[in-house]
Formats: sequence, C-alpha cells, structure tokens
Amino acid sequence: MAENLSIFEAMLELLNDTVPEHTITIIGIAGLLFASFSSLFSVVNPLAAMPLFLSLTDRFSEKERIQTAKKASFYMFGVLITFLLIGTYILTFFGISLAGIRIAGGLIIMRAAYSMLNPETGGIKLTDEDEAAALEKEDVSFSPLALPLLSGPGSIAVVIGFATQAEGMPDYLINGVSIVLVCAITYAALRLAPVSARYIGPTGLNVMTRLMGFIALAISVQFILSGISRYYGLGIS
Repeated sequence: MAENLSIFEAMLELLNDTVPEHTITIIGIAGLLFASFSSLFSVVNPLAAMPLFLSLTDRFSEKERIQTAKKASFYMFGVLITFLLIGTYILTFFGISLAGIRIAGGLIIMRAAYSMLNPETGGIKLTDEDEAAALEKEDVSFSPLALPLLSGPGSIAVVIGFATQAEGMPDYLINGVSIVLVCAITYAALRLAPVSARYIGPTGLNVMTRLMGFIALAISVQFILSGISRYYGLGIS
C-alpha cells in the first residue's frame, strides 16, 4: 500500500513538473466554471419552465412573447447576481453561519429536486391560484417568471453557496460567468419554447426534468455534507 502511494505521489510530482502552470490554472478555472454552471442550470431547469411560459404568454403576440422572455432572463440575472455579491453580507447581518446556510440551502435544493424527480405530482413551482392571477397581469416577466419560477429559493441558495465558497475575486468572476451563461440559455429556451414544445413533447420534458432533478439532488447532498463538515471543522470543502 505504501509503495502504491509513493508511486501515486511520484506521478503527481511528475505531472506538476511536466504540465505548465498556466495550463493547470486553465484546467482549474474550467473545472470551477463547469461545476458552478451545471449546479445552477440543473436547479433553474429552464426546460421545465417552458410549458408554463407558453401558458402565461398564450395571449401575447410573437414580439411580446420574445420581449417577455428577454425581460424575464434579465430580471433573473439581476436577482442571482445580487445574491452572489451581497448574499454573504446578508447572512452576516442576521448572524447566520456559512455552515447553516449551506445546510439550509441543501435542504431547499433537495425539496426542489424531489419535485423535479416527480414532475407529475410535485414538480409545479406555481400554485393554481398564482397561475390564474398571473394570467390577468399585463407583464409576467418579473413575477412570476423571473421570481419565483426561474430564480426561486433553490437557485438563490445555490448562488449564495457559490459566494460562501469563493476564495477571491476570480471565483466571483467565474460564478458570475456561470450566471450569465445560464441566463442566456434560459432566454434561448424560452425564445424557442413554441418550437421545442412540439418536438420534445411532455414525455421528453419529463425525462429532462428528472435528469436535472437527480443532478440537483446530488448537489443538495453535497451542500449538506459541506455544511456539516464546516461546522465540525472536518476540513472537507
């Protein structure tokens, strides 16, 4: 065992000696970007929002529907980037520990993930009353589309989790890029919702929602484990 460990350590040293430092940095940036993007995208799940978007904008013209999708994505970006920048200060003001917010965020995401794994029974983010009220509104881009449908408690918890794990400005920039990418893809999904709904269909949307739900469930467990390890000082990030 000790011999195998020595071989492994020697391989790591060889890798550090042969791979340029800037390449290792790029790999680290790409890894963080992929992790933050996949985490946020799986919780936002814009594909599952398409049917409700079509329902709420059914009375709109094509131009009004595109404008609504653009505004909803912009509002979503504003909400998420705000919590990324000031989320930790809000927690400090209320005396909430980082471990506490990670565990709470994990529980919120777990609840959302369970709903996504059961889209027929529990995957509805808006109640029938909320949807009926939204149908009477002239502008549904901020409420209920941006908040709480796209940037709800689950995605806000993920973004605050990003902030609690950021170690400097580069991490904030990478997480900000992830938010921009998710918002851009969300806009594209809403923009193409009429066409996508015809080709994907309800069954395809359910499959995609369940897949996102599984990823979100894994993220929630990681958040909870991270919070527990931080609280007990186990040194596991």
